[in-house]
Amino acid sequence: MNFVVSANTLLKHLKSISGVLSTNNTVPILDCFLFEVEKGELTVSASDMETAITTSIKVESNNSGSIAIPAKTLIETLSNLPEQPISFVIDKGKFSTKIKTENGDYSISGHNGDDFPKMNKVDSQASMVIKSDILASAINKTIFATGNDDLRPVMNGVYCQFNENNTIFVATDAHKLVRYIRNDAKAGTTAAFIMPKKPLNVLKTLLSGVDDAVKIEFNKTNALFSFGNVNMICRLIDGKYPNYEAVIPKQNPNKLTVDRAAFLGALKRVSVFSNKATHQIRVKVAGSQLTINAEDLDFANEGHETLTCTYVGEDMEIGFNSRFLIEMVSNMECDEIVLEMSAPNRAGIILPHNKTNPSEDLLMLVMPVMLNN
Repeated sequence: MNFVVSANTLLKHLKSISGVLSTNNTVPILDCFLFEVEKGELTVSASDMETAITTSIKVESNNSGSIAIPAKTLIETLSNLPEQPISFVIDKGKFSTKIKTENGDYSISGHNGDDFPKMNKVDSQASMVIKSDILASAINKTIFATGNDDLRPVMNGVYCQFNENNTIFVATDAHKLVRYIRNDAKAGTTAAFIMPKKPLNVLKTLLSGVDDAVKIEFNKTNALFSFGNVNMICRLIDGKYPNYEAVIPKQNPNKLTVDRAAFLGALKRVSVFSNKATHQIRVKVAGSQLTINAEDLDFANEGHETLTCTYVGEDMEIGFNSRFLIEMVSNMECDEIVLEMSAPNRAGIILPHNKTNPSEDLLMLVMPVMLNN
């Protein structure tokens, strides 16, 4: 089995799917890319047993076959080669690969391609097509709010709910919550699944610079994402997602409007002086003045800043985890944000003041922390 391919083209494809590879595999073949050649097309696969990705490249070849090639060695080799056509000569008897370049030959020992785990088939129970930029935006806006709780695995992914009128993406770790609605992404039926964090991060990378629409097919256990020359199958999280609507407070009479960049900058500076265990900051609003305060009693450190804001409601003092606030405000793209509150012991709602896209509806919720007065 022999083929010729562009060094840079192959490296680009390998890097795009390498994010799925695990660093602590117990099965050596999972440290490899599966190369399959047939009818002048090279299909490269990577898998961690939970998620599998394939991408295809046109190559010069008159034969067919497969082999598993160690990923780390191959990527390091190609990364140090200038752009040129390179030849792969596969010895199926020894499962070795010889790479021939303009100035050298390199031999890599691999594995039998037939031993590589096969991708699961998705017997589709539901499917939809979504624009790649909408899906990428949904992942970026929600993935930071997912949890890392082994006891509540449903919170370790993003809940994707497809409806006839819109598509809703939700992520929460019980301390913060993001609900992202797209009214320009509609499905022919109502369906939902919970997508794990790792394949979402890989998908986000794959969608970078892609203009193709993404076809999503799924059943109760797996989802298949297809776009361009890429297919990604991942195992879904099994379980019932919590009723996120029930935790979003509906009555929030106290509304604070502030410049997003100024608020974010103040949060980052003041949080340096917060307690390193709690990251607690104190937000105080009185009239048109917003004061952000943090102190670390263990080291006698303290910092505070005052900003001008627009505020409707009673004077209020509330505590938040600064890390959560910084994450949320950083993932918004508007000029001004609105922080809606009802009481110091109730969740705060963060919304964009003016929508940059009328088809999207973004809501972020952050739980307060108790202040020690």
